[in-house]
Amino acid sequence: MAAESVKDVFERHMPAKLKGKPDVVAKIGAIYQFNISGPNGGNWSVDCTQPGGVVAAGTSAGAKCTVNATDADFLNIVNGKLNPQMAFMSGKLKIQGDMGLAMKLQQIL
Repeated sequence: MAAESVKDVFERHMPAKLKGKPDVVAKIGAIYQFNISGPNGGNWSVDCTQPGGVVAAGTSAGAKCTVNATDADFLNIVNGKLNPQMAFMSGKLKIQGDMGLAMKLQQIL
């Protein structure tokens, strides 16, 4: 089912994916920071160091990988309308920190 908003991704879709993949969460073992700009954006952290993963609104100082995108581009990536690699190459998706962790994001998005 497609995410309707960025908030929907972090409040419904992401927690469900994390809950369904505890082995992947444990293997990742790091904190992600998402900074989504635009009128329907916001800041969220995804903590894969906690059992089962924890998604929280706001920022996390301990993030090892930070993802920056506009609300429209992020939704297109999550809903499969925009290839994440192409978004990165064209500057629509910006990653700071551990690129290896960024590659693992596809497993939980």
